[in-house]
Amino acid sequence: MDRNHDENSWADGAVPVDSVEDEERKIRRLRRMVDFSLALIAQSDLSQLQAQKLVQVVREKALALFPGKEETFDLIYAPRFRRLIVERYGLN
Repeated sequence: MDRNHDENSWADGAVPVDSVEDEERKIRRLRRMVDFSLALIAQSDLSQLQAQKLVQVVREKALALFPGKEETFDLIYAPRFRRLIVERYGLN
């Protein structure tokens, strides 16, 4: 494959390797943040209000990493948090 002048961009229009690696790094960071937060809610003495605030902070951090992806967060991660909070705090 031929490369343009910038070693991170491809002449054929493919996504630069650095861009893919950065995206993967952000995804791993978000997964760790979500997993840690879920564990914290499940295993600590957080109040329901504290747990809900934690979810809001995680959502804000996720949107800082992935601007404009509110719907994606709400489809993928919000249900996991919702299920855990309902189970943990005995909500209907």
